Amino acid sequence: MRLFPVLNVLSVILGLFGTAMLAPLGVSVAYGDGAGHAYGGSVLVTLAAGAVLWLATRGHARELQPRDGFLLVSLVWTVLPAFATLPLLIFLPELSFTDAYFETVSGLTTTGATVLTGLDNLPRSINFWRMLLVWLGGMGVVVLAVAILPLLGVGGSQIMRAETPGPMKDTKLTPRITETAKGLWLVYGGLTLACIACLRVAGMSWFDAVVHAFSTMGLGGFSTRDASIGFFNSPAIEAVMIFFMVLAGINFGTHFLAYRRLSFAPYRSDPEAGMYILVLVLSVFGIAYFLVANQFYPDIGTAFRFAAFNVVSIATTTGFSNTDYNQWPIFAPMGMLILCCFATCSGSTGGGIKMVRAELMVRQAFRELTRIVHPRAYVPVKLSGQAVENQIIFAVLAFMLMYGGSVIVMTMLLSGSGLEIVTAFSAVIACINNTGPGLNLVGPAGTYAALNDFQTWVCTAAMLLGRLELFTLLVVFTPAFWRK
Repeated sequence: MRLFPVLNVLSVILGLFGTAMLAPLGVSVAYGDGAGHAYGGSVLVTLAAGAVLWLATRGHARELQPRDGFLLVSLVWTVLPAFATLPLLIFLPELSFTDAYFETVSGLTTTGATVLTGLDNLPRSINFWRMLLVWLGGMGVVVLAVAILPLLGVGGSQIMRAETPGPMKDTKLTPRITETAKGLWLVYGGLTLACIACLRVAGMSWFDAVVHAFSTMGLGGFSTRDASIGFFNSPAIEAVMIFFMVLAGINFGTHFLAYRRLSFAPYRSDPEAGMYILVLVLSVFGIAYFLVANQFYPDIGTAFRFAAFNVVSIATTTGFSNTDYNQWPIFAPMGMLILCCFATCSGSTGGGIKMVRAELMVRQAFRELTRIVHPRAYVPVKLSGQAVENQIIFAVLAFMLMYGGSVIVMTMLLSGSGLEIVTAFSAVIACINNTGPGLNLVGPAGTYAALNDFQTWVCTAAMLLGRLELFTLLVVFTPAFWRK
């Protein structure tokens, strides 16, 4: 019986998602790109599915329980991409469902990995739909729904807890969870508008500015060009995108508090933001120096330009590129892939382990070293001067175990299915961290179209696991979850 109330809420979210498809339909009509027929049927099918599901489950509506939130979030992130494939399948009949589902999962999980080529020649509405998926997925379709669900008599706190990334999910920004969701979306929308304006001033057309702002703030990395940002060859555009990628990698709760208080103090007190900026700065200068030292670029200015954009893009799990960094000496791209595992902050639109977990693990390691020397000493792990409960430390340790195990298993699956090890490992790292491009076959100059169906599904599973931070999805498959 737990499934029916969850499906009732899912039906409402499906209705909202179907309504979102009207946006690319409007773009198609405005530009006359010939893809309008791909959206009319898609909207009808999605709305009809939501309506049928709502009618079938309306008698089971009730307040969601803690476990219901995890089930709902898992269903949303697996079901919505299936409906999102409809415009792609209708307009691109040669595209298989496997590849279309991979593309839409990549969008909604803000991964940015693609199986499509010829992006420059795609109808504008198709590219708009891809980028809109990134933007919606960035803050989370579920978080948007939290602001509406209370109107239906369905509480949103458990959904919000399941959706919000990071190990410490119970910190409230406002007394009411609905107000929190609205506040986060207000900041997200405001920064997106600012990014659009800045990209337009930097030289992009209005259309490119809008869709690339969606992809930048969602840290998704989808582009309208096969050459990604390298197509524009503009230091000004790259500088704007670096600035907004860095902002999007910071906890949006911190942005919200700074906006509400009109103060920079929340950034100074954020336990992750300072370390996040420090890691990015050191990495940019380090890789720029490495490229010059290895005579890959003739001067430090050129090296700094390409290092800054690509390091920030990969570290923040965005996935844009302005050059084929796969051609750099292997230390640089491998170092960037390692950065994408942990650099972004919890509560941001980025993926990966998150900086706060990495900090906690480092502090826990030093605590254990101290205990070896002083077995009876009380050595708490602290963040921002506050002791962190052992319960959180244990949860982070379990997360790291599951993360490492997932990377190993999926890398072996890809390697066993025929991929060479660098491509296999980088594809898993890029997908589970929601980064997008990997190395070699799936590098910035290639696409995931080269993978067979089995390999594509493994990468799809990696993207979903990464976006839902493993536990949210895996807990649904445990016997204890379904036991009364």
